[in-house]
Amino acid sequence: MTSHPPLLSLDHQVRMFRVLSWSSCHSTTWLRLLSILWVGLSPCSSVHQHSHPHSIKIPGDITLGGLFPVHARGHAGVPCGEIKKEKGIHRLEAMMYALDQINSDPELLPNITLGARILDTCSRDTYALEQSLTFVQALIQKDTSDIRCSNGEQPIIRKPERVVGVIGASGSSVSIMVANVLRLFEIPQISYASTAPELSDNNRYDFFSRVVPPDSYQAQAMVDIVKALGWNYVSTLASEGNYGESGVDAFVQISREAGGLCIAQSLKIPREPKPGEFDKIIKRLMETPNARGVIIFAHEDDIKQVLEAAKKSNLTGQFKFVGSDSWGAKSSPILDQEEVAEGAVTILPKRASIDGFDQYFTTRSLENNRRNIWFAEFWEDDFRCKLTRPGIKIDPEKKKCTGEERISRDSHYEQEGKVQFVIDAVYAMAHALHNMHQDLCPGAMGVCDKMDPVEGRLLLSYIHSVNFNGSAGTAVLFNENGDAPGRYDIFQYQMTNTSNPGYRVIGQWTNNLRLNVEEMQWTGGSRQIPDSVCSFPCRSGERKKMVKGVPCCWHCELCDGYQFQADEFNCEMCPFDMRPTLNRTACRPTPIIKLEWHSPWAVIPLFLAILGILATLSVIITFIRFNDTPIVRAAGRELSYVLLTGIFLIYFITFLMIAEPGTVVCAFRRLLLGLGMCITYSAMLTKTNRIYRIFEQGKKSVTPPKFISPTSQLMITFILISVQVVGVFIWFGVMPPHTIVDYDEQRPPNPELARGILKCDIADLSLICCLSYSILLMVTCTVYAVKSRGVPETFNEAKPIGFTMYTTCIVWLAFVPIFFGTAQSTEKMFIQTTTLTVSMSLSASVSLGMLYIPKVYVIIFHPEQNVQKRKRSFKAVVQAATMSSRLSQKSITLFNKQKYFNNICFH
Repeated sequence: MTSHPPLLSLDHQVRMFRVLSWSSCHSTTWLRLLSILWVGLSPCSSVHQHSHPHSIKIPGDITLGGLFPVHARGHAGVPCGEIKKEKGIHRLEAMMYALDQINSDPELLPNITLGARILDTCSRDTYALEQSLTFVQALIQKDTSDIRCSNGEQPIIRKPERVVGVIGASGSSVSIMVANVLRLFEIPQISYASTAPELSDNNRYDFFSRVVPPDSYQAQAMVDIVKALGWNYVSTLASEGNYGESGVDAFVQISREAGGLCIAQSLKIPREPKPGEFDKIIKRLMETPNARGVIIFAHEDDIKQVLEAAKKSNLTGQFKFVGSDSWGAKSSPILDQEEVAEGAVTILPKRASIDGFDQYFTTRSLENNRRNIWFAEFWEDDFRCKLTRPGIKIDPEKKKCTGEERISRDSHYEQEGKVQFVIDAVYAMAHALHNMHQDLCPGAMGVCDKMDPVEGRLLLSYIHSVNFNGSAGTAVLFNENGDAPGRYDIFQYQMTNTSNPGYRVIGQWTNNLRLNVEEMQWTGGSRQIPDSVCSFPCRSGERKKMVKGVPCCWHCELCDGYQFQADEFNCEMCPFDMRPTLNRTACRPTPIIKLEWHSPWAVIPLFLAILGILATLSVIITFIRFNDTPIVRAAGRELSYVLLTGIFLIYFITFLMIAEPGTVVCAFRRLLLGLGMCITYSAMLTKTNRIYRIFEQGKKSVTPPKFISPTSQLMITFILISVQVVGVFIWFGVMPPHTIVDYDEQRPPNPELARGILKCDIADLSLICCLSYSILLMVTCTVYAVKSRGVPETFNEAKPIGFTMYTTCIVWLAFVPIFFGTAQSTEKMFIQTTTLTVSMSLSASVSLGMLYIPKVYVIIFHPEQNVQKRKRSFKAVVQAATMSSRLSQKSITLFNKQKYFNNICFH
């Protein structure tokens, strides 16, 4: 009698994950997985358990899981990037095509329908790990006897679908991560593309199988190719991760055992390459120019960028690549880079194009393929058009999709190289289930009790026992480690003429190499095999690095970065204030720079500051000239002069920020940087507070509030200002002002661009602290302006001040992300200085323009309006009161308040 796979209790599951969290090199990822799994166990969280918005569900009696890189890896914290047409959609559709074929085959799994739950890995191992929780939820036993939902009712638990096996994943790093989870729940896994040798470890990955041979086979094939070409000096290039690193390790190990082959350099492409990373890789490869042969185990996106960087560096024809199966015979890695790729020798597991899939895929459309939730996105990318969606406007520059487009007819189509293996993987799982059904359920129609549920370990034994002819007519079988046999085709990318480039089969490898060297063609149509040999003298600035185990061979490494050549075999770092000479044989002082007056970063702030100072002086002169007129008096002469002084200082600080740093300049920067804003917003706050208190008091009585006289207002303003001044002088005491030369800010990878920056020793945090008090005043003033917005504009400046503060807040909200967002830029000091000075000038201009320019305009161009409005208003009120014989007591009260407001606001 067959034993069922264990339903793991939560306690047992937590203990097993705790062991994994300590033992796995991805401990952080495992712990995060545990937390996600714990949340998923909540009985009331049905949405989490049973809603899969980013997956494809195909119903069936037995459900298979599918993992495909539908999207590329995202950037800047986003898990998923652009869609992958070939490696993603082609392979995913291949699985659905295989399911359709199996379900319509009366001989294979008769009366049993295979279903699927297909997920997107986004080419990221950690994301795929989280997605794979979908496959194991049905195996988690949940005790809900003492659990109630928030409304006190018994939880309704829908049984998750049970996945009996998984097809995938693509990348080796993804398969390794997912395999650790699936083996825990005894779910067999068959990969169609993961070739890392590590996955052959039957002790660690016992539930993992693959229909492609491991990289150890193709590494041997690549060593044989290099030797057949007569090369003895090559470099290796690998994408960081299990696939690339394991493949290169296998190549290096086999080459050492074989002997006579020197490894010049072994370089890695980071998982998240920084800008310029591929240029640096090409530069590193050029440190050993005699090693023209480059063995590359990399993902196709990395291959494409390596070729782009080589072309950008004008190195077409320099490197002769020997690529692994990730390159194979694909067109996408070499698109627009054909000249650089010419002569590349690539390897691919022996395969054939599946005609049935071509017919299936080219007939797919938006109407007949609604089960693929990513097909619309593929459609837009393939036909370079946009589909209409409710509520979303289409970019007029982009073509609108009609839905009448057809694959292959209106777009380029070429079957992806792993389609055959996806189909074979699905068929391998189906044959295993078929054989299992014949043994456990002889004569039964559909799934019998012995296969409900399917025991994973038993299914694994049936998978390892399958032996059938696959979609290409070759045998599909597995060895004791779950690996497929090694059969490879050898390709070379040739450009026989400019209009018809393409891959050409030049040999085969099945345990030994058969290579037609006479059919090979190199750059420019040459039949001469290029040299890639060892031990040429190193150039100046390069050091010899002996190849371990091959004493007759070395490669030359450029003393890169800020290193110089100390002797024949060593590079040393230059002191922090120096950089290497052009030939890297010595060090020289790093040039010191500062922000110059004629710099583009200084011209705009200086222009704004000069305009602002001229405008401010014009307003001050106008106010002094018309000091006793009603408009100037109504504006509050005393506070206006204080406020205009603050605006003047805000503009003036621009000159100090651009001036050459020195002890005096640095001291005045600290003092005036926040003082101008503090003076301005202290005066505004006093004004808005006075207006608010006057009219709040007027609602209650005709008695004026305290501290509204000009003298009181000035005292309040100067008290607020004194807080800023005292804080700055405390800062002086704790850290006296001085200058420094910062050699880290402009220290790019290229030392020729390195510069030391002379600047004041003011950290970003100190700068923000210096402005924080002014920002507090600004926010407080804004609050009072909002509170006073209902006051009649005849009697106050609350609304102009309010608009001023709203605009100023927007300016400073824009300042913060720009200021801190450039912290990693090599132009940090220049960008931040410009941003700060422009923001301050804009805030000062807003205050000047909204509060005083209208008043100056009336004073100069409409002097007839610069009269005592208070008398006219008061007289009008009196006349209205005399003419009305039915004036109510309420009207009399309003009249008294009107008189009160006039007296308060104009004195």
